[in-house]
Amino acid sequence: MAKPASNYSAADIEVLEGLEPVRRRPGMYIGGTEGPAGLHHLAKEILDNSIDEAMNGHADKITLTLHEDSESISVQDNGRGIPVDIHPKFKKSALEIILTTLHSGGKFSDHNYVSAGGLHGVGASVVNALSEDFEACIQRDGYTWEQTFSRGKPTSKLIRGEKTKAHGTRIYFKPDAEIFRNIKFSAERLEKLLEEKAFLNKGLKLEFLNEVAKTEKTFCFEDGLKSFLGAMLEKQSLKPVADESFYLERADGIKIEVAFCWTESTAEKVLSYVNGIHTAQGGSHEDGFRSGLSKALRNYMSVHDLIPKGVKLGGEDLREGLFAVLSVNVPGAVAQLQFQGQTKDKLNNPEVEPPVEALLRSFENSLNSKPNVASQIVERVLLAAKARAAARSAAEGVSRKVGISHRLNLPGKLADCSSNRQDKCEVFIVEGDSAGGSAKQGRDRETQAVLPLRGKILNSISAGEGKLKDNKELLDLVSALGCGLGESLKLAKLRYGKVIILTDADADGMHISSLLMAFFFKFMRPLIDAGHLYIGLSPLYRIRVGSGAKEEDHWVYSDEEKEKMLKTLGAKAKVHITRFKGLGEMNPSTLWETTLNPRTRNILRIRIDDAAEAASMFESLLGKDTGDRYRLIQENAHRLELDV
Repeated sequence: MAKPASNYSAADIEVLEGLEPVRRRPGMYIGGTEGPAGLHHLAKEILDNSIDEAMNGHADKITLTLHEDSESISVQDNGRGIPVDIHPKFKKSALEIILTTLHSGGKFSDHNYVSAGGLHGVGASVVNALSEDFEACIQRDGYTWEQTFSRGKPTSKLIRGEKTKAHGTRIYFKPDAEIFRNIKFSAERLEKLLEEKAFLNKGLKLEFLNEVAKTEKTFCFEDGLKSFLGAMLEKQSLKPVADESFYLERADGIKIEVAFCWTESTAEKVLSYVNGIHTAQGGSHEDGFRSGLSKALRNYMSVHDLIPKGVKLGGEDLREGLFAVLSVNVPGAVAQLQFQGQTKDKLNNPEVEPPVEALLRSFENSLNSKPNVASQIVERVLLAAKARAAARSAAEGVSRKVGISHRLNLPGKLADCSSNRQDKCEVFIVEGDSAGGSAKQGRDRETQAVLPLRGKILNSISAGEGKLKDNKELLDLVSALGCGLGESLKLAKLRYGKVIILTDADADGMHISSLLMAFFFKFMRPLIDAGHLYIGLSPLYRIRVGSGAKEEDHWVYSDEEKEKMLKTLGAKAKVHITRFKGLGEMNPSTLWETTLNPRTRNILRIRIDDAAEAASMFESLLGKDTGDRYRLIQENAHRLELDV
């Protein structure tokens, strides 16, 4: 029965002013604050503003500096400089308005920027809102201008400094430790970001000054996307089929550039960009690319009668092993860009798809002009189609077997929950009967199911599809989830909204987690894409402080976290440390408090940002080629810890 609305009145309605909405809900603007992605998104927002200046012909050099503390960044360009004159309506400097007000800026029309990646007028102000320290130094109108901010609010007035003939903008910021779990920037991520922007902007010079490592690097590529594709292949140790790569471009209206080739990899990797912004989830431009390329290749094969009888070509067959970089530049006069969300992961503009598709359909001319190259690409496609047909047959065999057992009964070792609502239910996949026993006793029986796995988990990467039919542990897992696998997987039949891998916090546990993630990646990828797969974090230590009535428990998840807490507590504190070797060592109430309770637990959603890179990593870790694994261990031996 609904509760009466007794004291709910106008006084309870909050109105968030200024940049307070950003601080209250930062995930809406940067995607999250727990991991490194959200933190580095701040650097990307500031860098993109400078890139927009360069894209419109006002800058040719940008310098990003990672300062000695690893917690602060500066971005400087030689563009026009943010305006500092007083806004006629708001009676404040344009600089202050841009940095303290959402949806303010000069990119809402094509008057100042012909094309731009920043469209919502929130990027710089969001970074300001989420920074403990933020400084703007502007060179324009013959002077240097400076103003400081903290957490979105000015801490000084706009000050006019020395005279200068230079022009440009320098932004310094240090993220707020109250918002982010970790504010240490990764030099490797920043370097990769700068290299990517240099590939996308021919001739633009981007410098990276790393004050931590005392190094300097400059990125500048005259060949643009051609160099980008070459770097992608080199990173994966791949070569183009027939040693041939392709480059197509269109300059009028919507500017389109694409570089692509086929490789012997089983993965497909397409990186797409719109006005310099990486669209990780694709969108209409990627749809046009795939559609146009598939039509060109399919039509070429059909016209030349190259499709054997009985072979059905799917889009995945045509694009298996395809590596591509697609860059689209949409002027504001042509269309107003429509991205999905502030993080701009997906392009929604339908009018971008047709011109991209038309450009890629012209690829048929390239095939006709190079018949020897075309024949090798066709051979690659037909091999992919035959291999996929064989894999489909094996997966269907498993699905039939799973379907029969599921209709009869669920796996006997599954401790199911009583609710049948997918959005409310979750299942924990645990290792062994000991952990399973504690989890079964400590769980919420209404909404939480527990499936213990015993014995060796199949290595799905190196094992053939046929072996899946004989692996009882994975068959039980598929049966418990209820949605099938492979091409017959139906998400609507998934019995649990959250599938949580919960293993011990040791090397064996990590290995089992890796094997399970490899299985989901290879055979049940839609679960990951739809956000159903999670990793549960179990504590490694309990630090008990004090004694008697003043006793207090702290749960920590790593040795680094333990040392940090002990340092915070000080040498005089009375401390007792318990190290958990496995989940089975925890009593049910402790397991509930630390790992199962939705209010207090830590779980991480598994997300695939780059499918080709993920496939390559699984192949290196779990594939048949031990050489890759050996090289990986050698390169990372300094980071390994033995748990004995």
